[in-house]
Amino acid sequence: MDTLHRLLASFASALGPSRRAQTLTAWALVGPAFVGFLLFHAWPTGRALAISFTDWNLLSEPRFVGLDNYAQLLRDGGFWQGMKLSACYVLLNIPLQIVFGLFLAVAMDRLARSLWVKALVLLPYLLSNVLVAMIWLWMLDPLLGWANEMLATLDIDRQPFFGGVDQALLTVAAVNIWRHMGLVALLFLAGLQNIPRSLYEAAGLEGASEWQMFRRITLPLLRPVMVFVLVTSVTGSFQIFDTIAVTTKGGPLDSTQVIVYYIVQNAFSFYKMGYASAMSMMLCLVMLAYTVLQMRIMRANESDLA
Repeated sequence: MDTLHRLLASFASALGPSRRAQTLTAWALVGPAFVGFLLFHAWPTGRALAISFTDWNLLSEPRFVGLDNYAQLLRDGGFWQGMKLSACYVLLNIPLQIVFGLFLAVAMDRLARSLWVKALVLLPYLLSNVLVAMIWLWMLDPLLGWANEMLATLDIDRQPFFGGVDQALLTVAAVNIWRHMGLVALLFLAGLQNIPRSLYEAAGLEGASEWQMFRRITLPLLRPVMVFVLVTSVTGSFQIFDTIAVTTKGGPLDSTQVIVYYIVQNAFSFYKMGYASAMSMMLCLVMLAYTVLQMRIMRANESDLA
């Protein structure tokens, strides 16, 4: 222990006063988030990994079963159906969310930079998922909902929305697009405001059109922001639960029983905590592989402004 103290002291003296102050400031800023990560992410993940090798019904002592849970999920049609529905939800949600968010960002950058406009755009994201789901569940109610009342006045048949097998997942995606596109827009707006205006001025002098400047300047220089948005949005979309729990409860006819809802159902309805933990670990591996692949494909560690 004394040797460790001497090494730390010599390292601190080698850094110098200015460097030590910067290091301490950095740790002071990062420390709370790091502690939170250890307590609320790393520890529960490690605990779930340990539980995934057991058969545990939450009432009796866990029984070690090795890789049986992982072998079972490979044969479980419900698991693969949940993964398929989650992937479909991502394909419904992410492209439109990014397109609408980018459109809003460009519009705010060109037309309105007011703080009130930004606050209004971000407001849906600041509301809780449960509250948003309850509001839309009421608005889209087949009998009493405002949306169907509007359709009725236009002589259009009432729609089931959350109650339709073919419409439920699409409706859930639409609700979450509305909720999250403001945050995406502000992320893109921050990226847009970091692009030097001189690049657009030079392109304008060369006769480039607005579309050419957007395609050849804006989109390439937004790549780091695009990587962040894609990774966080896709990961978050695969974790969709609360909107479905409030509105459809996995129905109708399991048409919205995405993978996280299926995991929670196995854990707390069927009391298969070990099996649910194994599915969680598999989902974690899939998301980790996607993140690494996405960051490599889009060269997340490089900057076109360098």
